[in-house]
Amino acid sequence: MRLKHIKGADEKVFSHPMVITEPQKYHGKWQTVFQNNQPIEMEIGMGKGNFIIQKAKRNPQINYIGIEKYSSVLVKALDKVTDSLPNLCFLCLDAKELPTLFDHEITKVYLNFSDPWPKKKHTKRRLTSDNFLSFYDDIMQTEKQIEQKTDNRHFFEYSLKSFTDYGYHIEEISLNLSEDEKEDNIETEYEEKWKKRMVPIYYVKVKK
Repeated sequence: MRLKHIKGADEKVFSHPMVITEPQKYHGKWQTVFQNNQPIEMEIGMGKGNFIIQKAKRNPQINYIGIEKYSSVLVKALDKVTDSLPNLCFLCLDAKELPTLFDHEITKVYLNFSDPWPKKKHTKRRLTSDNFLSFYDDIMQTEKQIEQKTDNRHFFEYSLKSFTDYGYHIEEISLNLSEDEKEDNIETEYEEKWKKRMVPIYYVKVKK
């Protein structure tokens, strides 16, 4: 699907106070951004932001960073932030840059409806590939946690094998998150759409 460019998105995103425009300055010292020592959790590929914004609202004792590559998508999330959320900030960049910006400072990574990159030649682009799992080793603390949601069963099966081969163990798993009615589940915009169409949502929480 071709991404629709929103006129003025770059200007709005990179002038917004919640967007960190020079993240390399905070390598190894992201606690100074939030001015506290609370744990930091990150959503990679946050889309229109419902998940990460609701997370920040419900959990003021945790800091959150939302990562989105496209300004035309991130700008829609910024429009949703109507309350003061000092425990939330955003980065507009490619996830490949993360190891240069963080030094074992993240406690948990969320991967919600990531691009499955179905072609074999694109395997390394998947956010659950060995390539990215090694990135997460660089940015996460000693205990590493990842939560994934997807509507793509083949991608989910690939991810489960990738996680376990890399040393993660499965803590929670669901083959139909909507039916399981996980109490603390926060739906993304994408998830809401597929739920209405009765499409199964696959979920896993892993740790190592």
